[in-house]
Amino acid sequence: MFGYDAARWHALLNDLPAALLLVAVLFDIAAAATKRESLMWAAIWTLWAGVIGGWAAVVAGKLASRGIDHGAAIHELMEKHENMALLTMALFTVVLGWRLIRRFQMPAQELAFTRVLSVVGLLGLVWTGVLGGRLMFQHAAGIPSRTLQVELENREEGHDHQPGEEHEHGAPADTAKATHAHPPGTPPHSH
Repeated sequence: MFGYDAARWHALLNDLPAALLLVAVLFDIAAAATKRESLMWAAIWTLWAGVIGGWAAVVAGKLASRGIDHGAAIHELMEKHENMALLTMALFTVVLGWRLIRRFQMPAQELAFTRVLSVVGLLGLVWTGVLGGRLMFQHAAGIPSRTLQVELENREEGHDHQPGEEHEHGAPADTAKATHAHPPGTPPHSH
């Protein structure tokens, strides 16, 4: 759809819900601290948007997992990522449902418990992101094998710099310039 495959849709859809869920938890904590009803409503509406968007990201991720080139290492990590995403979204969905069913008329302990669940959900969200980052940045998940092969060949060819440009990103650490100057009279030494 629109020239995007499932892996690209997953990448497109996963950041905004994560941000919304984070902000929903922060609004909820602020509502607890300040006793402001406006913050409570901001938390619930943001949670609504985060849950809807989060499930869209989960569906896109599930579709992507079926369509990307991968081996055993990616498959194992992808399963962990998917399971964590499902658990995290289920937790946020339970919190949302609980609050809607109770119509915000919860005793203090029950409200505190839903806040604890939200914080646990936030930790799950972070871990889901860590696993997704490993998939992308350590295993190149979602990048077709042919595209990856072309990129690897291109990297091996190297590149040229214009006159006056420095080439420091590939230099070993011992050839880098010293980051400090020695005062006059300092005996010669190496770093």
